[in-house]
Amino acid sequence: MRVLVTGATGFIGRALVAALLRAGHAVVCASRHPGGATGGQPRCEPLAVDFAAVPRADWWLPRLAGIDAVVNAVGILREQHGQTFHALHARAPIALFEACARAGVPQVVQISALGADAGAQSRYHLTKRAADDALRQLPLRSTIVQPSLVYGDGGASASMFNGMATLPLLALPHGGAMQVQPVHVDDVVDGVLAALDAPPAHTATIAFVGPQPMTLRGFLAALRQQLGLRSALHVLPLPEGLFLWGASLAGRLPGSFLDSETAGMLLRGNTAPAAPFAQRLGRLPRPVSAFVEPDRADALRHEAVLGTWLPALRWSVALLWIWTGIVSLGLYPVADSLALLARVGLEGTPARVALYGAAALDLALGLATLLVPARRRGPVWATQLLLILGYTVLITLFLPEYWLHPYGPISKNLPLLAAIALLWAMEPPPPRPRAS
Repeated sequence: MRVLVTGATGFIGRALVAALLRAGHAVVCASRHPGGATGGQPRCEPLAVDFAAVPRADWWLPRLAGIDAVVNAVGILREQHGQTFHALHARAPIALFEACARAGVPQVVQISALGADAGAQSRYHLTKRAADDALRQLPLRSTIVQPSLVYGDGGASASMFNGMATLPLLALPHGGAMQVQPVHVDDVVDGVLAALDAPPAHTATIAFVGPQPMTLRGFLAALRQQLGLRSALHVLPLPEGLFLWGASLAGRLPGSFLDSETAGMLLRGNTAPAAPFAQRLGRLPRPVSAFVEPDRADALRHEAVLGTWLPALRWSVALLWIWTGIVSLGLYPVADSLALLARVGLEGTPARVALYGAAALDLALGLATLLVPARRRGPVWATQLLLILGYTVLITLFLPEYWLHPYGPISKNLPLLAAIALLWAMEPPPPRPRAS
């Protein structure tokens, strides 16, 4: 079978392409950057296409020649960088489905979402529903797949839930009593393969869900145990209004999983009968208690902990530099600062230049820690390390009594150096220069 997969480099798309290739199918990997779908496996034919540009049905027609099935796995959780729900979830898929009908493609699988129904309220669900409804009206053998929360390695939501599960204390609306029915990505892929093997006569809509509903709190507790943390998950109830307010603030941060819409979807719940999916699989879907492979538990726990605490560590280091600069500009008596500099050998104008220059540098380093892109922060970390080392050497030579101060103003530099070194080591590599 020759299968065209859109969204082939996404979380579900990558897993699906790999499974199709293992099963011996020929795959056309359609994506903005199709080369990353399978690590360059030769049986995957790349097709560059940007759903944000909404390719028309006429554009698709020649590219559907010889295609036995189309799987649409395009999806975004948040709008960003010119990608909108309306374009990616509705207009572009509808044009693709219309082209499939005109080209006589034997079958289509649409990966939608649980909640894309008559009760949909979020733009995410409403636009998914628009594409689902359009597909139902076409003369195609089609399967509309509606997964619940999908868990698996490489998934953004899985990383977020792992991070939440490793926290010592959580505050959740309703104490985390919202009903969810997580499904493993491997089962989603197996369900899509089963749909391709036995397409319906016209259109079938199937909820891809785990074997039973559970509370969000129970889901996180099960993940916590599998990740190797034996202490109990502690959850405090959070007022719904405060949660929604916090979600609206989080939505302004780039890369945040949480915003007003995802918060609303979480509060709504996410469950459906599991029997139709189990019948399609020919077995029960994997329970949450078996989501984490034992040999991956340590790696996933470390990834979750670092993913949660590295941003907090970066912000704390940035605020330390910013506060130090502000204090040096006058909150700490300037006369006392100048007296310390005099002991280092600086007096008069040179001392004031050193004081205010160091304060400005501290402020600049703090702001750079927050504003410079991750791949370009290496020089920022290097400057911080050199500056702290320089301060430590000067104080050791001219003010050695500070090593014996009970508040440890100098000895605290040691863990600070280690923290900055860790932050630097965990940064992604700098961008490669473009070939001339």
